Amino acid sequence: MMEEEIAPKSDTLSALINEDLSQLGLEELEERITTLKAEIERITAVLESKKGSRADAEALFKA
Repeated sequence: MMEEEIAPKSDTLSALINEDLSQLGLEELEERITTLKAEIERITAVLESKKGSRADAEALFKA
């Protein structure tokens, strides 16, 4: 199985931020909003998981 090549984070975000949205139609813009909201939820879940793991580790070392 071939691994997909992943662009560096900064390049991916820069391309997304700098894209000319005026060329997109209504459906494409609505789809982008839906996709970005789902990505925010995914990131938030990972962030909360990491916060929990960190709190667990800190509690372990304080004991």
